[in-house]
Amino acid sequence: MSSRLLDGRELASRLRRELQHRVAALGSQQAGDDANARLIPSLAILHDGAVEAAELYAASLDRAARAVGLPAQLIGTSDAAAAIDRLNADPDVAGIVIAQPFADPPAARRLVERIDPTKDVDGATPTNAGWLARGEPAFVPATALAVVAMLEAHGIEVRGRRAVIIGRSAVVGRPVASLLLERDATVVVCHRATRNLARETRRADILVAAAGSPGLVRAEMVNRSAVVIDCGINAVPGGIAGDVDFATVAPVVRAITPVPGGIGPVTPMMVLRQTVEAAERRASAARGQQLEDGDGRRLIGHQGVNQA
Repeated sequence: MSSRLLDGRELASRLRRELQHRVAALGSQQAGDDANARLIPSLAILHDGAVEAAELYAASLDRAARAVGLPAQLIGTSDAAAAIDRLNADPDVAGIVIAQPFADPPAARRLVERIDPTKDVDGATPTNAGWLARGEPAFVPATALAVVAMLEAHGIEVRGRRAVIIGRSAVVGRPVASLLLERDATVVVCHRATRNLARETRRADILVAAAGSPGLVRAEMVNRSAVVIDCGINAVPGGIAGDVDFATVAPVVRAITPVPGGIGPVTPMMVLRQTVEAAERRASAARGQQLEDGDGRRLIGHQGVNQA
């Protein structure tokens, strides 16, 4: 059996072109409305210089933003709380991201909670997590959004399918579960206390591996009709590896994402898409369009990913 390779690089390239057009249109629109118009609102990326993985992610996000024409600013964590307060108040900033991991996770949590939810373009704040849990997603964690974008872009049916997620983090596992539930999947979330993990994974039509454990999913843990989405990015000797043992699993499943080249390239595009959407809403607000729904709740990014 030859599985279908779900290529994230191709999808990321398509998303990049889409965002380039939208950013260009936003810039033209602003210039047309006001000869002294501000620059296109930017993306602010806070990063912990002490953590190499955070540095690499911040740098890659900065490059991706500039590639679509979106201004970006890299900000160190010295006096980060004051920096976030300033960014929250700055109308020229559309989105704020804290590149993870942080050397001090409790400090990172406090910083995330300080971000204005209307600028939380990585869906990290408790406010946005709450809207997602209610089934009314605003801004969504980018990796989780990338999982759904990948499924939709490749025509993978979700409705009525059994989706098994390995991992319950606030960044991937939990938000992926919420997004798939919204799309009428039957969702099972597994974790380190799950008994007989292989029994659960073998029943999956869609298997999302987000445990942070290299090679955790092996050939005997999947069925031949499964679509496998590997969100793992694990440092191993000689490079990086996913949570799925690709060499043994790929030949026996219906479709699979590689690592690298699967979810990885799509994730920063989801941050940028949500930043552009935030900028577009702010531009609309500046032209006098109302930003409140009938209940008075601010519309801070209520969108799906079915444009991918």
